[in-house]
Amino acid sequence: MKRVGFFRSIQMKFVLIYVLLILFAMQIISVYFVNSLEEKFTTNFKTSLEQRVNLLEYNLREEMLKERDEQSNTLEQDTQRILEDFSEDDIIEVRVIDIENRIIGTSDANNRGIVGQRMPNISVKRALSAGQTEEEMYIDENSGQRVWVLTSPIFSNSEVIGAVYLVGKIETVFTQLDDINEILFSAAILALAITAILGITLARTITRPITDMRRQAVALGKGNFSRKVKVYGQDEIGELAITFNNLTKRLQEAQATTEGERRKLSSVLSYMTDGVIATDRRGRVILINEPASKMLNVSRETVISQPIVSLLNLEEDYSFDDLLNEQDSVILDYSTHDRPYVLRANFSVIQKETGFVNGLITVLHDITEQEKIEMERREFVTNVSHELRTPLTTMRSYLEALADGAWQDPDIAPNFLDVTQTETERMIRLVNDLLQLSKFDSQEYNLTKKDTDFIDFFNKIIDRFEMTKSQEVTFRRKLPRYPVYVTIDQDKLTQVIDNIISNALKYSPEGGLVSFNVEEHGNTIQISISDQGMGIPKKSLDLIFERFYRVDRARSRKMGGTGLGLAIAKELITAHDGHIWATSVEGKGTTIFFTLPADLSEEDDWE
Repeated sequence: MKRVGFFRSIQMKFVLIYVLLILFAMQIISVYFVNSLEEKFTTNFKTSLEQRVNLLEYNLREEMLKERDEQSNTLEQDTQRILEDFSEDDIIEVRVIDIENRIIGTSDANNRGIVGQRMPNISVKRALSAGQTEEEMYIDENSGQRVWVLTSPIFSNSEVIGAVYLVGKIETVFTQLDDINEILFSAAILALAITAILGITLARTITRPITDMRRQAVALGKGNFSRKVKVYGQDEIGELAITFNNLTKRLQEAQATTEGERRKLSSVLSYMTDGVIATDRRGRVILINEPASKMLNVSRETVISQPIVSLLNLEEDYSFDDLLNEQDSVILDYSTHDRPYVLRANFSVIQKETGFVNGLITVLHDITEQEKIEMERREFVTNVSHELRTPLTTMRSYLEALADGAWQDPDIAPNFLDVTQTETERMIRLVNDLLQLSKFDSQEYNLTKKDTDFIDFFNKIIDRFEMTKSQEVTFRRKLPRYPVYVTIDQDKLTQVIDNIISNALKYSPEGGLVSFNVEEHGNTIQISISDQGMGIPKKSLDLIFERFYRVDRARSRKMGGTGLGLAIAKELITAHDGHIWATSVEGKGTTIFFTLPADLSEEDDWE
């Protein structure tokens, strides 16, 4: 057996899962810790600056409210003096704005030129007009670092007399967080390395006895029962190793008693899904399973020790020695007049390694359905050939007559051409019907179903036939007056109903009656179409839905039928989860019934 590589072993999977679990846990802890730390640092930073701004506002308020004369310092000078004492490492700039939105001081010595100018910042305007304290954080375009801006109004007796605009270096907070993240990352790498080492050590303690048991299994497969699995402890794996050793001992004992029967049992088990019969070296039955008993309709007790050739009714054609040398299948035909029944028998010789024949295994397969399908296929080909040969023969005769000069006769030629055209159209209808049935057999058709009021749908089809019929035939309808909804493919169901009504009209006598009826039965509706034609013999009722079946072949062919209409109707009704059948009395007429699943509403009056 091929050795399992380290990267595909349980040991590798165990270590990988162990490391991933630790990594996942550390990731969750790190994300929570860093987010909490970031929130804490930024809060402390903002709180610290806000406290200093409060003290600054107090000093500025005193200076703004102070009365001044010509000898006193200006407000701008006093403000500048206060701001010079307010400079800190974490503050970039502090500006003081009076009530007229004019800058009266800045802590940035390089930016004193803005004193006296108006402050364009929108947050300053809101602070002066509405007394709102606002803060925001953004990345400075010049330095590329984060800055925090605080705009705070200066109040005097609840009136705004100015504002303080502070820009803080909050990037230092994030720099500290980056340092902490590096420390956490280094710690995580170290922890994962230690975890991997510990995981490998732990995995080896588990996989070592499993590897040993795998070697023992390989040895058992080669027939070596002397090797034992080493027991490393009294835990679950240790108990498994002890059980494995006990199993090895049991297998060694069983192997000694079953070796002689192994080949015979292997042959029998290979064919247990079908009928199996085993014989001894003289051809007498020593084993027969239940399927074989049912296939041959015999009792297992009565056939034991019976010759196989007698059991299979092969005495006249084969001897036991012939069956030993038979390489091909033997067909056993037990068909009766009413019931076809065909079996196929395959024979396999049981031999020892020395070549000595120890018996014969016979496997029986029921191929009745296969033979039936093959017979239907042959009959189908025969019917198609016959249906095509008749119009082709007619066409050839008329075309030969035309070629011999009949085309010059103005009385005969049109009639010959008309017959030729009629036979051509008949063959086209036959081919189209065959193609449609082929699609049904291969499941290549799709139904486009939609909810339909069947009563309205049925009435429209009947109206169309009533307007176009050429016979003196009366239509009688017995349909509900209220809607009955079904889910159908209207085109396909129209084809079914057209075919049934066409047959009813085709076989109805002059002055006859065609009846249409719809009845509700549970969750289905039953539709029936009746005529007063010649009727169908009782023995043919179950056959009229088969392909090419005709009660009166001569009359049906004369009327232009292909013998496939009702077969197509059956396929389409079945596709709609319905059922179709017929009743008939010879000389009185035929009724075609079919059912459809329906969403039935409350009953109402009938027409």
